[in-house]
Amino acid sequence: MKPALREQILTILAEIPAGRVTTYGRIAAMTEGGTPRLVARALRDLPAGHDLPWFRVITASRRLADHGGADEQRQRLVAEGVIFDALGRVPAEHLWP
Repeated sequence: MKPALREQILTILAEIPAGRVTTYGRIAAMTEGGTPRLVARALRDLPAGHDLPWFRVITASRRLADHGGADEQRQRLVAEGVIFDALGRVPAEHLWP
């Protein structure tokens, strides 16, 4: 991944406000040449100890992606006031931007 694209992704990630979520695709659309898969890769490659809100990024279906950190992600989102419906989706009003 080009460093400029990675920087765009991480800058957008840092802007997601507490209590809100966005999707891999929405972040990709805000970049120059990004794709949802590249956004996921950038998040997967974050260094240990970072303070970026990776947990505020969800799938286009407004669900958590199936990954090893999904339980922690859900806990962090709930702590910020994000709710999930009976199907595990985040209501659209929590989407940013």
